[in-house]
Amino acid sequence: MSERVDVTLPDGTMPAHRWLPEGGSGPGILLLQEIFGVSPYIRRRAEDLAAQGYVVLAPEIFWRLGVAEVADGPAMLEEAMGLLGRLDWDAAVADATQALRALRHDDAVTGGVGVVGFCFGGGLGYAVVAQSPADALVSFYGSALPQLVEAVPSVSTPSLHVFGESDAYLPMDVVERITTAVTSGDAPTEVVTYPGADHAFDNPDFVNHDAEASAAAWSRTEDYLARVLPTG
Repeated sequence: MSERVDVTLPDGTMPAHRWLPEGGSGPGILLLQEIFGVSPYIRRRAEDLAAQGYVVLAPEIFWRLGVAEVADGPAMLEEAMGLLGRLDWDAAVADATQALRALRHDDAVTGGVGVVGFCFGGGLGYAVVAQSPADALVSFYGSALPQLVEAVPSVSTPSLHVFGESDAYLPMDVVERITTAVTSGDAPTEVVTYPGADHAFDNPDFVNHDAEASAAAWSRTEDYLARVLPTG
């Protein structure tokens, strides 16, 4: 079960959701949403991470727009893209970075902290660790990465980047350009791609879900975090 918490910002208070592992403490994971907000899918992934022994914090990045999540339905993608068009990116990066700081100071967090993000959150996570390095980053098909790596080709945070090879939004030539950039630095960086998988393939509530690729990518994520940000 999660609890509602607040992240204090210089100009307001951002709602967030916090999950504790069974033992009550552990390393921290900042979980960053897709464009659909802190949706049931994101909550399930938070539960998965908590089950692995992590303290998980999922902030409502669209809080400045008055939205926690986009309701499931035929208009969800259109509504989410509309929110994205109104979003202040710099404010979102600053808000997420403050959430990471809050997580570091959480009494339940023992050890390091990492960032896991999906789609919008995958790019946002990269922007966050570029400003405030963490112990690990897992970015699933970060939609803003093509633009971000032009300004910041690599980060000092160890990272895992996950892509689908049939991603209509991030085609393989773009993925290759991202890969060249993110692997150009000194931090250990892994990039993995999954044949036939489209954008957002990990989300079972979305039309692009690929069960096989999702299971493989999440297993890879759990193994990666166990190595880079161990819970025991």
